[in-house]
Amino acid sequence: MTLDDLPDHYSTILCDVWGVIHDGASLYPGVASRFARWHGEGRKIIILTNAPRPADRVEADLRMLGLDPAHWHALTSSGQAGIAALTDPPRPVGFCGTRYDFEDLEAHGVTFASAQEPHDEIALTGLDEYRYEVSEYVAELSAWLERGMLLHCLNPDRIVVHRGQRLVCAGAIADAYEAKGGRAIWYGKPEAPIFDHALKLAGNPPREEVVMVGDGPHTDMLGACRAGIDGIFVSGGIQEGEGYDWGEEFGDWRPIMTVPGLAPRAA
Repeated sequence: MTLDDLPDHYSTILCDVWGVIHDGASLYPGVASRFARWHGEGRKIIILTNAPRPADRVEADLRMLGLDPAHWHALTSSGQAGIAALTDPPRPVGFCGTRYDFEDLEAHGVTFASAQEPHDEIALTGLDEYRYEVSEYVAELSAWLERGMLLHCLNPDRIVVHRGQRLVCAGAIADAYEAKGGRAIWYGKPEAPIFDHALKLAGNPPREEVVMVGDGPHTDMLGACRAGIDGIFVSGGIQEGEGYDWGEEFGDWRPIMTVPGLAPRAA
C-alpha cells in the first residue's frame, strides 16, 4: 500500500513538519500536491510539530515556503503548549536557545529573568547559535542541577534534519539533564496533551479514522501508538538511510505503511 492508496476512512491526518513537509529551507518534492490531493479528498489535515516556536510563526514559515494554507485545517506546536505553561501564572524564567526563539517567546508573553533575578525554571528551546553538541553544555547542566532548575523542554526532538544536515535539538539537552538527576517537563510529541489538542482541533473524530504521518519513531510514531491511532512512517527524514527496529514500547503496534516521502506516485 502507498499513500495514493490511503483508505477513505482516514478522515483526519495528523502531519509532522520537519523531515516530512520540509528540510528547514524548502518543501520536499510533491508535498504541496499531496496536501492539495488530501484536501480535495475531503480529509482534514492537522499539522502537528515539535517546533519550539509559537503556532503562528510556524504557519508563517510554511506559507513562505509555498504550502497553501487553504489545504490544511489547523496547526499546533509544542512551543505553543510551552508558552501556555510558562505564562500561566506569569513569572520570570531563564532561557536556553537561539536569540530568534528568545524574541519569539518574549513577544508571546513569556517573561525572562535577568542574570541577577531569582528564578528556578528554564525555557529550553534548543542549542544556541554557537554550540552544536550537548557536550558543550556541561557547565550549564551542572549549574542548573546545583540550583534545582526545572527545564521546560519546548522541543522534544533529539535530532532534526536541516538542509540535509543532522542537528541536535532541545530534547537531547533535556535527556542529558534528566540523566544527571534533573527535572524536565516535556511538551509535544509523543506526550498525550498535544495529540488530544490536535484531535480537538479536528473536531474529535473517532480515533480509528485518524492517522499520524511522521518521521520520528519516538515522537510521531510512539505518540500515535500511545494515542491509539494508526501511523504512517516516513523513512526519508531523520531515519534516512537507516533501518528501524520497533522496540517493545510499541507492543504489537506497527505503522500501517512506510513511505520515503509524501510525493504522489508518478502518472
